[in-house]
Amino acid sequence: MKIGFIGSGNMATGIIKGLLKNEKVLAKDILITASTSQRSLAKAKELGVIGVKSNAELLALVDIVVLAVKPHHIPTILKELDSLLAKKKPLIISIAAGLTLGQLQENIKSDLKAKLVRVMPNMNVTIGRSVSAICSSESVSAAEVETVADLFRAVGSAYIIEEKDFRNFTSLAGCSPAYTYLYIDAMSRAGVKNGLPKELATKVAAEAVLGSAELLLQSVETPWDLIDKVCSPGGTTVAGLVTLEDEGFMSTVIKGLDATIKRDQELSN
Repeated sequence: MKIGFIGSGNMATGIIKGLLKNEKVLAKDILITASTSQRSLAKAKELGVIGVKSNAELLALVDIVVLAVKPHHIPTILKELDSLLAKKKPLIISIAAGLTLGQLQENIKSDLKAKLVRVMPNMNVTIGRSVSAICSSESVSAAEVETVADLFRAVGSAYIIEEKDFRNFTSLAGCSPAYTYLYIDAMSRAGVKNGLPKELATKVAAEAVLGSAELLLQSVETPWDLIDKVCSPGGTTVAGLVTLEDEGFMSTVIKGLDATIKRDQELSN
């Protein structure tokens, strides 16, 4: 199985490193292109994979092609590769935000019912801790979907869901790293306000969030069960929680996620 990556930015690089580290694909079976042929060869040398000079050359050599470029570039790429796509009939994986399976198909000029898979990883792919959503067109077999899921498990977790749930998933997994960083920074600044050095406060806050998330994933209890365990009667934690709720903490988080879903709908339209 040979996999080609059209685009070699942070997402593609993270995925390739994960595939190699977990020995899902051999280096000689991974091909990449970049914005120029020179950059393709340089990036390939950096990653230890095969660089090719053009998207057409790449497509002719692979079984799976990953579209890892900005969404606005994909229509042009698909139209340029149309005749080759009809001939090769590869499995096409798009990691572009906002482009639906229907929109991808519309940009293929031939009558080919393409084997299309949408995957939405998040930025944690760069450290092998991505959370990815996967859906596919009717032309893709269950075995092919599972192959894609297995590839993306090399860089984290992967969930096969219906396309109608992609916006909701993206708001939770795709956007939440930014919200988590904001929360960590807010805690860090509170630490600074009360006398801790910023670097130490940030590290403590980040480690506390990481440990709390790991505990939740390893537990059969709900978040509220664990909250109750931290809150002693009349203690400091419950005082802080009451203040956060007085300021609308939970409803504000929900409104933020709702806003991401709304904006994603606007961009798709």
